Formats: sequence, structure tokens, C-alpha cells
Amino acid sequence: MGTEIILKQKVIPDFDKNAVAVKYIEYYPCGGTYDDAKITPDLIEKILAEIPNGISIYLCLDPDGECDFMEVLSDGEWLSIGCLFDKDGEFHNYYTYNATYANTAEEIEKFNYSDRSIWTTLESGGQSPIPKMEAITDMEIGIKAVEYFIWKGELYPGIDWMHQF
Repeated sequence: MGTEIILKQKVIPDFDKNAVAVKYIEYYPCGGTYDDAKITPDLIEKILAEIPNGISIYLCLDPDGECDFMEVLSDGEWLSIGCLFDKDGEFHNYYTYNATYANTAEEIEKFNYSDRSIWTTLESGGQSPIPKMEAITDMEIGIKAVEYFIWKGELYPGIDWMHQF
């Protein structure tokens, strides 16, 4: 498995707020699901407003919610954004990248989940702990990243990403 860091760009392309790229939304562990017909500007505003207070949600480009998705996790302090894209039968994972914790990569591999200097309280899929290296605390920029994905279906170029392939 390889890893690369994709550094943020200074120029952020515009996006059309009349064309929603996301086709399926699922709150978890127990929440609503929304198909393409139920994804409205009001729902999008509600989701974006919930991020700073805590949210666990999948935003899928696939109408069946099976692939090409963004997982957004927030506990009000930490925000983790993870994306999975299927590119020609190969899965590519992208995570928010927090360079402040780049030196913890070796410690992450030890899986000592009780070490709060390494791990957030967030859990991907409700069970896999998220390292601080893959989470940010800047909710404002994180909200922009989620909004960009909702409307454009792409990674927001205004933050750093870690690409695992």
C-alpha cells in the first residue's frame, strides 16, 4: 500500500450550486437516509450546520450508496473526512491530513487506542478509531470541504489530503 500527501492549493475552482453531485445520504448509526429526490438545499444546509456540533454521515455519489463516498465524522472538537473512490476497479482512500501529527505515523501502527495523544474519539463506521493525523480541528475549512464534495463530487483542494492506494 502506498501513501502520498496532496497539499492544499491556493486556487479553489467554483462550483454550481444548482447541480448536486451527491445522490445518496445516510446518517449513522441510526438516522435517516435520503435518495436523490430528497436531497434539497435545505437538507444540505442542515448537514453543514451540524458538522461543528457533531455528525456521523455518509455522502455518496452512487445512488445505491455502495461506492464513491465521503464519510464525515465530527465530535465538535475533531473532524475527520474520509473518501473512498473506485477508479477502474482499484480503491483509493483519501483522508483529511493533519501535518501537526505527521510524526505519529509509526505510533499509529502500534494500535494503542488508549493513547489520546495519537487518537481522536472519532470512530469510522462506528468502530475504527481515527488518528489525529487524519483529522482536523478547523471546522470552517472542513465545512467547505464537505460542501464542495456535495456540490461537485470531488475532493476540496483547499485542504491537505492523505491518499492511500
